[in-house]
Amino acid sequence: MFKRLRRVSTRMQHVTVPQDRIGVVIGAGGETMREIEERANVRLDVDSESGSVAIEERDDPVAAMVAPDVIKAIGRGFKPETALSLLDHDLRTFDLIDLSEHTRNDNDLQRKKGRIIGENGRTRELLEELSGASVVVYGSTVGAVGQPEELEVVRRAVGMLLDGAPHGAVYSYLERMSNELDDDVNFNAPQ
Repeated sequence: MFKRLRRVSTRMQHVTVPQDRIGVVIGAGGETMREIEERANVRLDVDSESGSVAIEERDDPVAAMVAPDVIKAIGRGFKPETALSLLDHDLRTFDLIDLSEHTRNDNDLQRKKGRIIGENGRTRELLEELSGASVVVYGSTVGAVGQPEELEVVRRAVGMLLDGAPHGAVYSYLERMSNELDDDVNFNAPQ
């Protein structure tokens, strides 16, 4: 008698992480990597030479779909805890804005990154504080982790800064949107 083996199909995805962020993906003693594997129900194979991370789906395809974004978020400068929060909330997502698409050369890129970061990091902090999303400027990208409406506010504010809008106008927009987001939360809260 032959036993029929059930073939389990696994999906494999690949993400490339900048060399200086591979150690953060792995974590001390492999701790971060194990936590991602456990919580997202995936198996990770990290090639520290090339920065390639292979992500193999195990049992839960929904959690496995989020795993690449967790890895990308860490690779783009987020702390592992913030990236792992993508697994905790159904609607929490990762968004990436490529600044090189909005700049002419390296000097322009540095100037526009400076506008987004602001003096002593204040503009980036206000982006986080008033949108509710986590925001990181890394290399030639701006990454954001948050709810869809929070990410839309970040995307719009960054777009305003890239287009040369005065910081005061961007701050006014952020305050107005913060109040609207707060009103939505209070309106939808159970009474």
